[in-house]
Amino acid sequence: MAGSTMHAMVFEGAKARLQLRQLARPVPGPGQVRLQVRACAVCRTDLHVIDRELPNAKRALIPGHEIVGVVDRLGDGVTRFEPGDRVGVPWLGWTCGQCRYCRRGQENLCPAAKFTGYTLDGGYAEYAIADERFCFPIDTGYDDAAAAPLLCAGLIGYRAYRLAGEKVACLGLYGFGAAAHILTQLAIHEGKRVFAFSRPGDRAAQQFALQLGAVWAGDSDATPPQALDAALIFAPAGELVPKALAHTVPGGSVVCGGIHMSDIPAFPYSLLWGERIVRSVANLTRADGTAFLALAPQVPVRTQVQLFPLAQANEALDCLRAGRLQGAAVLTMA
Repeated sequence: MAGSTMHAMVFEGAKARLQLRQLARPVPGPGQVRLQVRACAVCRTDLHVIDRELPNAKRALIPGHEIVGVVDRLGDGVTRFEPGDRVGVPWLGWTCGQCRYCRRGQENLCPAAKFTGYTLDGGYAEYAIADERFCFPIDTGYDDAAAAPLLCAGLIGYRAYRLAGEKVACLGLYGFGAAAHILTQLAIHEGKRVFAFSRPGDRAAQQFALQLGAVWAGDSDATPPQALDAALIFAPAGELVPKALAHTVPGGSVVCGGIHMSDIPAFPYSLLWGERIVRSVANLTRADGTAFLALAPQVPVRTQVQLFPLAQANEALDCLRAGRLQGAAVLTMA
């Protein structure tokens, strides 16, 4: 029956393109809510899943982990939300709560964790289910499409930004996409000078960075006009790590913000010496989500989005892969 089915874009593994399918609407289990999805942003991690750079994805997977929707059905025992509440669902979809990482506030490292749009079905669909513990209320100042990129580009970007350290005056951002355009606004709000690096020759991205308030924008192989206190790398290109280190002051940090990156080439110890730090960011915690989603309206962070209907998810992914987006692509449901 039409009232019990939904449309979804499905990754079936053997095909590189997502397939539009009509499926039964999911039924929430204990502790879960079902959402009528209103918007789902498109993330580079979705590309890593679809391009098989991340192994062990769920079979017949519905991708998407930057979901904004309205609760329409409750599973048994749900207490945090009611039907009609608007919530967001991020990448981290479930943790065990019992392992040593969960117990010490590092649930992002839980070895049993499950991830939205990767090991759990996600938001490239008209309906989705989620664990109520890993859903966040969405500020009324954001419409559905504008809020969606906050759920990953914002949240994991925010974790990378905080791990760079507090004593940062000059911040480099490598890969000027969805995360960087959000963090530029946050960094400027907090009094930092932002230096933006894009793929060579991408003048549109560089101009976008300058419009947002970056003090300098250039190619990823260029030398900025002054040294950086920290650099955040969002492009999945390992060769950027030694380049960023070469422009970072002693005691500074280079933070790799993606879940997948090509191999980092060998580099001389002199680039690391001087107590420079290279570190990765893994996933996010619910504390990150609470903190960032409270902070974003205060800045206020404004996301730039390009809208695609659900059935054009492949086109949105193609635009992301080719670097033809400013800000973030967002799928909307008719």
